[in-house]
Amino acid sequence: MRGQRVRCSAVEVENEIDDEACELVNGVELSIGEGDDNIQAFLFKAVKNNNGTGVLLLTDIFGFQDSATRDFAYQVACHGYNVLVPDLFRGDPWGKGRPKTMFEQWLASQDPKRVARDIETSTKWMVDEFTAAGLSKKLGIMGFCFGGGRVIDVLAVDEGGCFSTAVSFYGTRMDLSAASKVKVPVLFISGDNDPLCPVSVLNEFEKGIGRGSKVVIFKGRGHAFAHRPGSPEEDVDAEQAFTLMRNWLHDGLVKN
Repeated sequence: MRGQRVRCSAVEVENEIDDEACELVNGVELSIGEGDDNIQAFLFKAVKNNNGTGVLLLTDIFGFQDSATRDFAYQVACHGYNVLVPDLFRGDPWGKGRPKTMFEQWLASQDPKRVARDIETSTKWMVDEFTAAGLSKKLGIMGFCFGGGRVIDVLAVDEGGCFSTAVSFYGTRMDLSAASKVKVPVLFISGDNDPLCPVSVLNEFEKGIGRGSKVVIFKGRGHAFAHRPGSPEEDVDAEQAFTLMRNWLHDGLVKN
């Protein structure tokens, strides 16, 4: 996808962005890090309305080349952000054709320490690039499913050092004990029909983190509805979820 450009329709964010908020977007494939820490990533940048802030997007199990994730990243970039989507699985994402009985074995092959190190490499790359370009050092982080769970892990270690705000879409395998270490507000978005991300768990995270964190639950929605809507009804809720996320990032990274 080197050098790909897309156009998006104009959307306003609570009247804080002008009518030409959605502009041309550049997408480029990158190789970041060195040696054993070298990974692939996609970087999406707004060309005209770039606000100088960045968002690290952690993918679901289908990886950084998945079209649904890539399209979502494009849309976020449309609103002025520099969006980096790293390859968390080192070229071995979960494939939709694989037997479900192999899932736990595949997941076990993705060393959590290695994944955490790759996210750290991606974060450092963004900070270094922003500093060199004289841009804002404010970063946001968001993730879907597997990536939504890792958002909490990252924030617990970061403790407000690099990231100013976060969004977790239906995060999985989240560690509740890490909540007290998170120093920035988190927006949790999920459905009440999602067995992989129970509402009760999200409510506990909201209490444990505090700092203005918020849980938004969509009635009747299951897993992955916001970036993989499967019906016209889910499309409507997906658009609303995107708007909530967009406003959250704007308030946490641009407005403040």
